[in-house]
Amino acid sequence: MSGGGPVRRRVGESASGMDPSRKRVIRLIVALTAALLLAAALVYVSFSAGNKELTASQLLTQGRPGQTYELAGTVVDGSVEHQGAALLFRIRDPKLHMSVPVRYTGVVPDPFAAGRAVMVAVREQGSTYIGQQNSLTTKCPSKYQAAAASE
Repeated sequence: MSGGGPVRRRVGESASGMDPSRKRVIRLIVALTAALLLAAALVYVSFSAGNKELTASQLLTQGRPGQTYELAGTVVDGSVEHQGAALLFRIRDPKLHMSVPVRYTGVVPDPFAAGRAVMVAVREQGSTYIGQQNSLTTKCPSKYQAAAASE
């Protein structure tokens, strides 16, 4: 009985055999699931990609060779020295009298100076910490002068 006659379909059934409104619902569910998975992956990557921020004393006690850390502190007065393309300086813990030596190559921000609060991504190499190229940032003291002057 597979003659060449017309094919009978139920009301609302397309040539592919599925209701168009059901196809839309399935496509919507697939698209929303894909969007949810991509959003979860983005959140995971953004949180896992960050370096742990430490002060000098925390870095000395908790730092592990081979790991990269964000070192935050103040540049020690008299410690800034240029050695070829490298900038050598020490970063002091803001609360304790401990500091660590840093060897940095890369772009040095204009406001960088001794006594300035800085942040740099470092990795331990022997007794010195090597700053990742172009990771040095400084905190601008002008943002805090008005508040300090009014106190």
